[in-house]
Amino acid sequence: MTSRPPRVLGEIDSAVSERANRTWWDGEADEYHEEHGHFIGGDTPGGEFVWGPERYRESEARLLGDVAGRDVLEVGCGSAPCARWLKTQGANVIGLDVSIGMLRHGLESMQRDDAPVPLVQAGAEHLPFADESFDKACSSFGAVPFVADSARMMREVARVLRPGGRWVFATNHPIRWMFLDDPGPEGLVVRMSYFSRTPYSETGDDGEVTYVEHHRTIGDRVREIVAAGLLLEDIVEPEWPDDLEDEWGQWSPLRGSYFPGTAIFVCRKPE
Repeated sequence: MTSRPPRVLGEIDSAVSERANRTWWDGEADEYHEEHGHFIGGDTPGGEFVWGPERYRESEARLLGDVAGRDVLEVGCGSAPCARWLKTQGANVIGLDVSIGMLRHGLESMQRDDAPVPLVQAGAEHLPFADESFDKACSSFGAVPFVADSARMMREVARVLRPGGRWVFATNHPIRWMFLDDPGPEGLVVRMSYFSRTPYSETGDDGEVTYVEHHRTIGDRVREIVAAGLLLEDIVEPEWPDDLEDEWGQWSPLRGSYFPGTAIFVCRKPE
């Protein structure tokens, strides 16, 4: 993967972000699964729930707690390996994603499963579910960094959760924003201010935005969660395993030995 310096551009709104990322993931779905499908459990019968490139698995972490018999929503499910794994644990799970290309991969993978998982195509800022429909919600590197109004997304998740419900999401650790997307030594040099909320974007030859990621600091994330009426119980920063030699884009053993690449926010809706 080539290094990409951050581009200093103006704000990019929700409609542009959603359209760009839907199109980008539709176009990249095949290549993404060819490169990462095995790691995320796309090829595994029953799927797999990996919280990030550090190989931190829900089967060990149990951040969602007991899911058997619970109604669970995965937001930004991609090809749904996490949702499929939750199904094997007895959850009544629904996967939601903006990209039909990613969801098609999920449908193909389910052909090897004992029971399918319902999948819904929709954006995360407007969840198409009634209030208090779910006991738990989760997202593993899905939706959170790709929506322009992540505060609205937090409110939407809080809305569809039942009292006492759990919301756990993993995303790029905010500290990563300061560095190039480079797994080598160049990726250890600070290039941009941690406090810059200017989104990263890519554009096509016609100038149309084709890919967007939005940065929020740790403090921003905490305030979004609290403003949505949720309680923040933990922030997990998985360490890079000593036996993991693989690189995944910007994630690598080198960078992982110096600073975290993933932040997992564990939240709860009050009773």
